Amino acid sequence: MNNITVLIGAGAIGVAIARRVGAGKLILVADLREDNAAAAASELLDAGFEVSTAVVDVASRASVQALAQAAAVLGSVTGVIHAAGVSPSQAPPDVILKVDLYGTALVLEAFGGIIAPGGAGIVISSQSGHRLPALTAEQDRALATTPVDDLLALPMLQQVTDPLNAYQIAKRGNALRVRAEAVRWGKRGARVNAISPGIIITPLARDELNGLRGDGYRRMLALSPAGRAGTPDEIATIAALLMGPDGAFITGSDFLVDGGVTAAYWYGELAPA
Repeated sequence: MNNITVLIGAGAIGVAIARRVGAGKLILVADLREDNAAAAASELLDAGFEVSTAVVDVASRASVQALAQAAAVLGSVTGVIHAAGVSPSQAPPDVILKVDLYGTALVLEAFGGIIAPGGAGIVISSQSGHRLPALTAEQDRALATTPVDDLLALPMLQQVTDPLNAYQIAKRGNALRVRAEAVRWGKRGARVNAISPGIIITPLARDELNGLRGDGYRRMLALSPAGRAGTPDEIATIAALLMGPDGAFITGSDFLVDGGVTAAYWYGELAPA
């Protein structure tokens, strides 16, 4: 039986991770756009990987469940890379919350029901979740444990009108959801973690750098300890640890990989007055 690694979201970070963890496995590349999935599959095929493709809308329960079922038919799902999402410059708040918050919760639920013993999952979150001021314990628990189909009805989400705020809440919710889901995944002998990248040079990041908030992002990079943006391969290095045998004791965690931007935001020259 094939061991299956499912890549949801055919962007640069997800593909870089798949290249690090997909050797000897069938990589199922799924994306909202068939052409994106096909392009990623072509890159992986040229590099010697075995690849299949699918279309998925992570904001649709039926679509996510169909993807999970299709993956299970192909073989034993031992790896899940969830890297799909939209940024503040790409969508209004309601779409961001539905794709980035609700969609991630759907993926964790659906694949947590089929992940194989010994399997591992990665959710790509964001440094933005670490810049959101502290929520109450009740709000944290609600984001982590509210049944998926009730998630978007949470009172705390009803007054969100700014795309960046929606993105920050969604990404904070991703890390909290991963922590809670690690308990359920653990009952199947599997692990799941989140990575919160900073500014990584991808097409999505270029949209941000060229958008309304571009000057702010460039200032972040200039004043961060690392003084630069990151690369997809640097995120893939962390993911390979978390999904491999050397990460066998790590689950329910969120790894901030941002070159120190968040440190500078809270304690350095970027710190709010």
